[in-house]
Amino acid sequence: MLFGLDGVEIGLIIVAFCLFGGILSGFPVAFAIGGAGAISFGIIAALDSSGILVHQAIDRSSEAFQGLVNTGVRPETISIFRYPDLPRIAQPVFDQGWQVAMDRNVSFIVNRMNERVLAGASIETLLAVLMFVLMGITLERSKIANDLLTTMARVFGPLPGGLAVSVVVVGAFLAASTGIVGATVVTMGLLSLPTMLRNGYSPQLSTGVIAASGTLGQIIPPSIVIVLLGTLAGDLYSTAQENRAQLAGCSDALTYLGEPAVVSVGTLFQAALLPGILLAFLYAAYAFGYALFNPSKAPAVQLGTASGEPITRGESLTWFVGAPLALIGGALMLAQLGMVGSQNVQISSFTNASETASLRTNVDDECKAAMIDLHGQEAWDAAVAEQAEIDAVTGDQGMQRRSEEEIAQALEEKVANAAPVGTGIATIAIMLALVLTTARGVAPSANQVPIAVGLLGVALMLLVDVLFISPLSSNGATWLMLAAPAVITLYGCRHALMRLARNELIRVVFPPLVLIVAVLGSILGGITNPTPAAALGAAGALMLAAYRRLHDEQRSGKVIIWSTFSLIIMLLVGINFDLRINNESVSVESWLAFLVAYGAYLFTLFGLLYSCWTLFRSSILTPVVRETAKVTSMVFTILIGSQLLNLVVISFGGEHYIQQFLQSFDSEYRVFLIVMLVLFVLGFVLDFLEIIYIVIPIVGPVIYGGTFDPSWVTIMIAVNLQTSFLTPPFGFALFYLRGVAPKEVTTGHIYRGVFPFVLIQVLGLAILWYFPAIVTIVPDLIPN
Repeated sequence: MLFGLDGVEIGLIIVAFCLFGGILSGFPVAFAIGGAGAISFGIIAALDSSGILVHQAIDRSSEAFQGLVNTGVRPETISIFRYPDLPRIAQPVFDQGWQVAMDRNVSFIVNRMNERVLAGASIETLLAVLMFVLMGITLERSKIANDLLTTMARVFGPLPGGLAVSVVVVGAFLAASTGIVGATVVTMGLLSLPTMLRNGYSPQLSTGVIAASGTLGQIIPPSIVIVLLGTLAGDLYSTAQENRAQLAGCSDALTYLGEPAVVSVGTLFQAALLPGILLAFLYAAYAFGYALFNPSKAPAVQLGTASGEPITRGESLTWFVGAPLALIGGALMLAQLGMVGSQNVQISSFTNASETASLRTNVDDECKAAMIDLHGQEAWDAAVAEQAEIDAVTGDQGMQRRSEEEIAQALEEKVANAAPVGTGIATIAIMLALVLTTARGVAPSANQVPIAVGLLGVALMLLVDVLFISPLSSNGATWLMLAAPAVITLYGCRHALMRLARNELIRVVFPPLVLIVAVLGSILGGITNPTPAAALGAAGALMLAAYRRLHDEQRSGKVIIWSTFSLIIMLLVGINFDLRINNESVSVESWLAFLVAYGAYLFTLFGLLYSCWTLFRSSILTPVVRETAKVTSMVFTILIGSQLLNLVVISFGGEHYIQQFLQSFDSEYRVFLIVMLVLFVLGFVLDFLEIIYIVIPIVGPVIYGGTFDPSWVTIMIAVNLQTSFLTPPFGFALFYLRGVAPKEVTTGHIYRGVFPFVLIQVLGLAILWYFPAIVTIVPDLIPN
């Protein structure tokens, strides 16, 4: 063995040196990764052909190996790390020669490009990357950050460390609406850094809080990191759990786990919500605490007052805190009491259509023992009892078609048990009421009659739903009965929106907030998957940027406003009506709904095209499309190059060697801790894209093959990867900030300023490690 190392270990070292050398050479990273794979394969092939690289593999024909297998140990679990005393046999790292390995790599890279880049199952999810990048760059060019920073600085500036806190708030807000780290760091560096330095803030705190806040876009949804991780995590978790189930003696993961072995990007967005808010809170808490102990380095600053009518503290508490809490809390309480809920009365034509036991019980003894060991004897006994009860009801006939009398009886029971107020109407009523009460608070001295009329309309909507609308009412009849209360409510909302538009804080925050609610709400609520939501966000960003441009030109933006309303009408009609006009029998109601939805679609499309034309003639759309193409091309080129590098590692057994090493530890906590430490160290020299596409596929089968919740594992990795943007010397956020920082701010200031925030990242990881419910509680409450 060369230098006393195994041939596979030397191969891994060669790959690492080629990769780091290619990255440090200054050659574009997207191409350096693929080149590192080709060069490292050539070096390893040459050393292997000359007999220098020798792999000491376990001799599977030896008596010791066979004796170990005869004791019940599975052959695939035997490795040199668990059983170092087993006899070895020397063999080349390419067991069939490097020519065969190269042919296999060429065919594999073509197949993987087709599966993961061109036409695979994950390509639809990867399209969300393009849409989110377009959304982020468009919003950055619309100068939303300028307005947010100015407004938040006026709100938080009078507090100790207020400017730093305002940067964190804006960073979190931009993360939820753009998710682009470079744009956020550069924008806040250009706008906030000179202001903070001019008002006596220390360069260390100023640069640290800007760099750290800019990276929140990598964890707060919609996050490109989570989209890319999610496409890998889904495949890795499913494959790893299938292998785990088969090792346990079960036929598949669904039988062994009692639930599908899937994890979606939407679920990961739900899981990332609270950790992102936690990190933003820790950043703001540090800035505030730093200012308390060092008031001269983070003084309170008065940057002028926001426009709007003066509001007393009592009015603020009543309308901005009390009213929202009363509305939302009251709705939740009514939901618990059964007054608000689903009014779905669909009845299956078959008995026992959805009744299954919590666990499959028709398994062999080996699988049964493994399932009892995983779930516990109590859960197994409960599943057996459930299955026995189901069998007693259905007997050997299984599902049976219900008679008309049975269907009528089941329908009657569902109607009797349905909630008086539907969830959809209650949600719309609460949102409209919040708009009205907020408008009441921002203008307490204005005429309150329109607001009272609007609230009366909301009450009438709920009253009509309780008295006249039943679960059996058609959608058309429901809309007609709600039309009059809706008109009354919209009259009040029109006056409310005019008042809200005069308030600077709401005028700045409301447009991106609506976009965030539309995109994240549709994903987190399970209404759609990330790709359509990202398309909605990209279209909304284009329209928002166009409206902002028209406002700057002092031109009317009514076309964009009305097209936004037409989009809302199109979505509401699509949700509530059956628009399938190709059926044999189509009702007049469905035809009318289709025509309304189609007309709304055409007007929305016109508004979108008008927005694109407005941005194009203003020389905004062209650079946005160009930058989107650059970023997306970089991501997909790195994806292709990393596949080549991964195949090189697989070809000489490097991936299997690393996985065997990790599997040699008895504690999966220790394994995951090792992986997290390695990712943290690699973050100093590698970007998150290289780590996701090179390292995660190697260690993924091990860390996703245990008992950990896949959402928790993925979010822990995402938070760890976020640190790679901050860690010197190659943290991208540091480079972005260095490029726009004034001359008096040195690189040392940036490094020293970001160090506390790296420690905060580690603290955040520790909190998530010991309190995993922070990650899993939202997906559990809102199943996706």
